[in-house]
Amino acid sequence: MAQISDPKIAFAYLRPACVLLTREPSATNVETLSGQLKDVNDATLQQLQEYVLFPLRFVLKVPGPKKDKLVQAVAEAISHVLENTCVQSWETLHDLLSELCLCLCSPTDPGKPADLSEELKLAVLRCLDALIHAAYGDIVFRLFEPIMLPGLGAAISLLLALGEKEKSRDIQAAALKCLQALTLQCDCTQEHVVPSSEERRAIGSTMASFLPGITLAVARIITGDLRQGHAVTVRAIKVWSRAVGLVMEDAQLQASEPWKTPSPDLGRIAQLVIHRTQDWVKSTAGKLSVLLKKIVSCTSAHQHWRVRLEMVELADHLLARCSKSLGECVGLLLEALVGAVNDEEPRVKERCEVALREVSWRNQSHSSSGDITSERSSTQNFTDVLSENLHSLATSLPRLMRTSDDQKKLFVLNGFLGYLKLLGPLVSVVLNSAAHLERISKALMQVLELDVMDVCIVEERSYRSTIETSSASPDSYTAHTQRKHFLYFTDEKILAVLMEICRTLGYYGNIYLLTDHFLDLYRQSSAYRKQAAMVLNEVVRGAAGNVVASESHGLEGEGCGRSATKEDLKAAVVSVMEEYTSLNNWHLITVSEETDRDRQDQQLLSPPRLLSISSCDVSTVNENSLQVISSSFGSLSPSSSTSTIHQLNSNIWQLCIQLEGIACFSQALGRDFRPLLMTSLYPVLEKAGEETLLVSQAALGSMWDISKACGYLSLKELINDNSDYLLNDISINLQRLSEHPQAPRVLTVMLTHSDCSLLPLVGDIVQDVLMALDLSYDHTAALFCSVLHALMKALARWFPSSCNRTRESAGPKQTSTDQEVLNIREFLLDYRKQKELAEGIGIEDDNTEDLEVPPPTECEDVEDIGGPDVKAELPSHLSITKDVMERCIHLLSNPSLRLRLRVLDVLELCVCILSEKENELLPMAHRCWPALLQRLTADDPLAVLRAFRVLCTLGETCGDFLRRRVSKEVLPKLSASLARQAPISAKAGPVYTHTVAYKLQLAVLQGLGSLCQWLDLGEADLDAVCEACLPYLSCRQPIRLQEACLSVFRHLIQVDPDALWFTLNELHCPSSYIPPHPDLQPVRLNGMGRPRDEYSDNVLKLLREESGSGVATVNQPVS
Repeated sequence: MAQISDPKIAFAYLRPACVLLTREPSATNVETLSGQLKDVNDATLQQLQEYVLFPLRFVLKVPGPKKDKLVQAVAEAISHVLENTCVQSWETLHDLLSELCLCLCSPTDPGKPADLSEELKLAVLRCLDALIHAAYGDIVFRLFEPIMLPGLGAAISLLLALGEKEKSRDIQAAALKCLQALTLQCDCTQEHVVPSSEERRAIGSTMASFLPGITLAVARIITGDLRQGHAVTVRAIKVWSRAVGLVMEDAQLQASEPWKTPSPDLGRIAQLVIHRTQDWVKSTAGKLSVLLKKIVSCTSAHQHWRVRLEMVELADHLLARCSKSLGECVGLLLEALVGAVNDEEPRVKERCEVALREVSWRNQSHSSSGDITSERSSTQNFTDVLSENLHSLATSLPRLMRTSDDQKKLFVLNGFLGYLKLLGPLVSVVLNSAAHLERISKALMQVLELDVMDVCIVEERSYRSTIETSSASPDSYTAHTQRKHFLYFTDEKILAVLMEICRTLGYYGNIYLLTDHFLDLYRQSSAYRKQAAMVLNEVVRGAAGNVVASESHGLEGEGCGRSATKEDLKAAVVSVMEEYTSLNNWHLITVSEETDRDRQDQQLLSPPRLLSISSCDVSTVNENSLQVISSSFGSLSPSSSTSTIHQLNSNIWQLCIQLEGIACFSQALGRDFRPLLMTSLYPVLEKAGEETLLVSQAALGSMWDISKACGYLSLKELINDNSDYLLNDISINLQRLSEHPQAPRVLTVMLTHSDCSLLPLVGDIVQDVLMALDLSYDHTAALFCSVLHALMKALARWFPSSCNRTRESAGPKQTSTDQEVLNIREFLLDYRKQKELAEGIGIEDDNTEDLEVPPPTECEDVEDIGGPDVKAELPSHLSITKDVMERCIHLLSNPSLRLRLRVLDVLELCVCILSEKENELLPMAHRCWPALLQRLTADDPLAVLRAFRVLCTLGETCGDFLRRRVSKEVLPKLSASLARQAPISAKAGPVYTHTVAYKLQLAVLQGLGSLCQWLDLGEADLDAVCEACLPYLSCRQPIRLQEACLSVFRHLIQVDPDALWFTLNELHCPSSYIPPHPDLQPVRLNGMGRPRDEYSDNVLKLLREESGSGVATVNQPVS
C-alpha cells in the first residue's frame, strides 16, 4: 500500500484515531494510531506533527498512575514521529524533553530513576535520543542557555544515574548514548547540527557546570565491574573524552570573551554559571588527571581490544584538542598511547601508531612556527615529556612488577617499550643522562631477577647418550630446554617484551656506552650478574639491527635507527665475551654433592704430588720427566662443599645465560664471528661436557647457533674445521690439569660430535691420556675414563663391526641339519657316539682333527708360507682399542663402583670394535677374563648387571672360545642365583620390580638364552640352565620375568629341541601318545594327566611354538 502524501487526506485518516486516543487513553488506541502513522509519508507527517503529537503528549500529562505498557506504546509512537520529522518549535523541544524525563523519574524522588520495566526505559531513552536528533537549526542551542541549567542538569543527572546504576547493559549503553547526543557529541551515522566556534564556546561554558558530575560518574562506570561488558565501557569512554574535550578545548579557552555578569533575572541560577578562568582550568586539569590516571590504569590493559582502541581514541582526541589546558594530563595520555604501541591487536596497534605520528608532527609544527620561547613557555617540549615519563616509569617499574597482576605488568612494559620506540634515535641522547641510564638499568636488574630456588636444576644430570643423540638435529636440544623462572612474573609475554626493550636499547643506543655500563653492573655485584648478562646479550642482538621490529617509528616518523657498525659490534662482543669466559665467571661450581668422581678429581687437583702428562716416549719416562704441580685452581676449594642450593642454581643459570650470550654474539656477527672461534669455541665445548643438564643443553644449543651463524652445516663440520687449534689447546691443557681440569671434557665432546677424519689428529692425545693412566691410575682414572668411553663410542660409530658374525655362521648349519630326512636308527647311533665322547670314552680313537683347536690367525697368508712370519700392522682404530682394553683390565678392580661401571661400558665397546679381528680379540678376552669373572661373581649387583652384559657381548663375538670357562666358572653361580631368587620373586609384590635383585634377574634371563646359543653349550650345561629357569615359567612370577624366561627356552630350543621338548612335557604334557603298533611300548611322560597348574600356560605356549615352527623331534606325536 502506497503511503498517503496529501495532507488533507492524511488529516482525515488520522483524526478519528487521535480523537479516540484523547477520549480513551489506552495501549490499544495508541497502537492503532501508531499503525496509521506508518501509512503517512514523512513530508505530510511533518506538517501534521503538532496535531499528531498532541494526543500522545496528552496521555503522558494525564494525572495519576499509568500502566507501563501504555507509556511504552506512547514513547514508541513519539519516537516514530520524531525519527521521521524535525522539531522546529522550541516549546515542543522543551516540553517533550521535560515530559520524557518525568517518565523516567521516580515520583517520590525526582533525582532518581523510577522502578520501571527495562522495555519502558529503553523506549523512553530511544525517544529522547530521537528528540535531540530531531531538533532543528538554532533551536537545539537554546538548551545550553543559562536559564536551562536546572532542566539540563536534571536530564544529565537522570541519564548518568541510569548509566551507572542500571543492571541492564542495553539501558546503560542507551543512557550514555543519549548523554553523548545531549552534548552534541554524537558519533552515529545520522546528520547532526554542526555548531560554529561561538556556539561551541557557549556549549562548552554551559557544560563546564556539569563537567565534575559527568566525569566522576562516567569514570566510575569505566572503572566499574567488568561484567557490564565492553560495549558499555567503550560508550562511557567516548562520553568522558568528548565531554572533557568540549569543556577544556584549547581553542575555546584561548578565544574566551570578557566575563559578563549574569542577568539578575536568573536569580539563584546564576550561581550555577561557571567562568573558565586560568585558575579554574588549572584546578580542573589537576582533578581530571586523578580521574584519568584511574581510567588509564583500568582500561589500557583491558581484555577486550575495542576498549583499548577507544582508549587510544581518547588520548588522541584530548592531545589534539586540550594539550595546553590539560598540561598535567599529557604524560598520562602519552602513557596510554605508548602502552598500546605493541598491542597484540593489529587494529589497536595501527591506530596508535597513527596517533603517535600525529602527536609528533604537531610537536614539530609547534616548535617550528611562531615564537619558540613562547611555545616552550606554554607547553613542555615533547621530547622532555617522553624522557621524564620514561624516567618515572623506570623508577616505579620494580614496584609495579612486584604488586601488579601479569596483565598490568604487560601493559607497563609495553609502555616502557613504546617510549623507547617513540624516542627512536633520541634514545642515545636520553641515555647520555647518567640519571636516566642508571634508573633504567637498575630497573631492568630488579625486574629480571631470577628465582633460583628450584632443587631440580641442581639434581638433573646429563649423560653422554643424551648428548650424543642431540647432535643429530638442531631442534632436539630445544625440546628439553629449561624455562627460566623469574621472581616477579611468570608470563612468557612479559619476558618477550623485556627482551625487546633490551634489543631496542641496543638498536638506538650507543653500543659502547651500554656495554661498558652493564659490564660495570656485571662486575659490581653477583646479585646483578645474571640480569646484566641477559641484558648484554639482547643489547648486542639489538645493535646488530636484525631483530628489532621494523615498524617502530621515532619522532622523525622514519625507521632510521642507529644500528652499530660491524667494527663497533665486534669490539663490544670481544669485550663482553672476555668477561664471560674469564676464570672467575666461567669455572663456577655447579655440583653440590661430593661423588666418587668428585673426590678423585680433587685428589688429582689438590695434592702437591700431582703428575702431569708428559709428551716424551713411555720408554724414556723417569723421575725427572714427572713434573710436580701445585694446585692453583682456586674455584675448587674445600669450602665449595658448603655451597647452598641457591648459589649452585645461581651459578648454573649464570653459565646458561653466558652460553646463550655467545650464541647471540655469533648470530649478531654472522660469518665475521669465525675469527673469534679461536677464543670462544673451546670454552663452549668445555660446558657441553658438563654433568649439569642445563649447562650441557645450553652449550649444545650455543654450538648449534654458532655453527649456523658461521655457515657450518653441522656440529661435525664446525668441530672438524676448527680441530687443529682445539686439539692444540687440549694437548697443552692436559699437561696442566690443575689449571685446566675441563680439558678431557672438551676432547669427549669433540669425539662425540665428530667423524673418523678426526682420528689421525687425536692419536697423539689419546696416547697422552693412556700414558697418564699408566703413570697414576689412582689419580687420573676417573678424570680420563669418560674420555675413553667417548673415544670407544666414537670408534664404534665410525667403524661399525658385525657382532652377529658368530650367530649368522651358526644359522645355516642348523638349518641344513633340520632339513635332512630324519633316520631314527642313524640318529640313535650318532647320539650314543656323541654321549660316549662327552664322557671321555673312546676319545683316543677319535680323529685328532675333531679336537677343539684355536682358529687360525688372519695373518697367515698362502703367499708368505716360505717367508718369515711378519704380523701385519693393525689399523689405527684397532690399535687404539687394544691399548684402551689393556688399561680397562687393570681398572676393573678399582675401588670406585662408579669407575668400575664406566670401565665395563668401555670394555663392552672394545669387544665390539675388536670383533672384526678375531686373532686380536681372543687373546684380549683371555686376559680380561679373570677380572671380569670377579665382577660377575663377587661385586655389587650393579656391577654384576653391567659385567653380564659384557659377558653376553663376549659370547656373541668369541663364540665357543669361552664355552669351557663359562660352563665351569659362571653358569653354576648364575643358575644358583636364579634358583635362589625364584621363590622370592614369585611371592613378592609390585614394589619388587623396582629392586636391584629384580633387575639382575631380568638381565640374566634376557641374556642367558642367547649366551647359551652363541656358546653352543653341552647337554649338562643346558640341563642346569633349564632347571634354574623352569620356576620362572610360573604364572606367579612378574610378567617381565616370565617373558624373559620364555626367551631363554626359545633360544635353548634352537640348540637342542628334543631335550627341551622332553623337559617341557615332563612338566606338563597336554595330550597322551598312543603307539602305532601293539608291540611298541606306550609312551609314559610325567606331565601326562596332570591338572592345569601355574606352569601350564607358558609350557603350552612354548610347545605350540615348537610344534608350529617345523622343528624335527624324535618323539613325534602320533595320533
